[in-house]
Parts: sequence; structure tokens; C-alpha cells
Amino acid sequence: MTDAVDCAYCGCDVTAHDPVYVRENGSEGETPYCNYGCLSAHIEEEGLALGTTCSIGG
Repeated sequence: MTDAVDCAYCGCDVTAHDPVYVRENGSEGETPYCNYGCLSAHIEEEGLALGTTCSIGG
């Protein structure tokens, strides 16, 4: 039996890396990614940051 956890982006075992876990919309479950690189690639490919803005009040 193995304790491997697959990355949601690339499918590699996250326990062999510096994993990042993401919880969305207050859900109890976490989505595993190998590292910030896989998370960033997922965000880019899915267009998850499109239409968002950050502003500094002035």
C-alpha cells in the first residue's frame, strides 16, 4: 500500500515534492499540487485569473 497523493495538475506524487494544497469556496476538501509551479500552470491554463483586478485606493 502506498501513501502517494497525485497532483491535480500533472499527476505526480506530491509527497516527493514541496506540495501546495488549495481549498476553494470554503470546502472542506483540499486539492493537492506538487508545488507552486503546478498550481500556477493550472491557474494559467484554466484562465482562473482572467477578469480579476487588484486596485490600490488613492
